[in-house]
Amino acid sequence: MAIINLQKGQRIDIGLQHISVGLGWNPNEGTGAAFDLDASAFMIDAQRLIPTEGYFIFYNNTDSPDTALHHSGDDPTGGNSAGGDDETISVELGKVDASIQEILFVVTIHDAAGRRQNFGQVRDSYIRVVDAINGQEIAKYELGEDFSVETAVEFGRLYRRDGKWKFEASGIGYKEDLAYFVEKYYKGAIQK
Repeated sequence: MAIINLQKGQRIDIGLQHISVGLGWNPNEGTGAAFDLDASAFMIDAQRLIPTEGYFIFYNNTDSPDTALHHSGDDPTGGNSAGGDDETISVELGKVDASIQEILFVVTIHDAAGRRQNFGQVRDSYIRVVDAINGQEIAKYELGEDFSVETAVEFGRLYRRDGKWKFEASGIGYKEDLAYFVEKYYKGAIQK
């Protein structure tokens, strides 16, 4: 199977039940303080909200309640592997709770304001979808260098359509931190 190099907004059918979503990056040299990028997954329902806190997957909550998602853990330096994924989220699509319609993959820069950091200072950042059974890369989306003030990026999303899972390369930048996404997708659910 040929690897698909995705463009922003491009969508593909997944066609697999067990995948891993790898995220990688390299901070530019000489930018001062160390970079700590954090990958997160927001499992959201038809109202675009997280049903319960457990469906927010990140370094402090590595497993979803339905056991469909597992986060590899925090890589505070971007150096988990030379040239490989820095953080990985394993996804078993057949186990995803029926109420979940979408899984958003977001990367934020920890303490971006305090460290005066943004995605314009990060290079070689990407999201890729890998067949978890044989390790073969299926699709990859490389983020461009056009995020000069953004401190968070929605890299991509898995979503259900007609009973099948699809993946979309999002590439949407935000000048926000992780708390913004928690407020948007989780606190909103509590308030309803």
